[in-house]
Amino acid sequence: MSGSTERHESAVARYLEAWNATEPEALRKAVAAAWTADGSHTDPLADVRGHEQIAAVIAAVHEQFPGFAFRLLCTVDGRHDIARFGWELVNQADGPAPVAGSDVLTLDGEGRIRPVTGFLDRMPAQA
Repeated sequence: MSGSTERHESAVARYLEAWNATEPEALRKAVAAAWTADGSHTDPLADVRGHEQIAAVIAAVHEQFPGFAFRLLCTVDGRHDIARFGWELVNQADGPAPVAGSDVLTLDGEGRIRPVTGFLDRMPAQA
């Protein structure tokens, strides 16, 4: 049984909106809407804090994977101030998803993300 609430689902929707933003101004606004000013993102490839660094990591992913978008893989599971979910990075042109993972968000009282801890479950082989 899922403990997710609208608050958790909204936070994840804003998070994915930020990760799918490709234009610099849209990305800046989406990151500010999703994270607290001192929010952070930590995964096996990045450990950043603050809106500017988070936006830079997102922009770098889009440079590496142009034409790809992040998609929710499962129902958001939420408890108290924690939300967790699975996602995949999908090629919008023909559907392959070479990258997938799961993230855990900790929310503040207004539903904005403080830290994100990300886990990569599938990555393309590095040449």
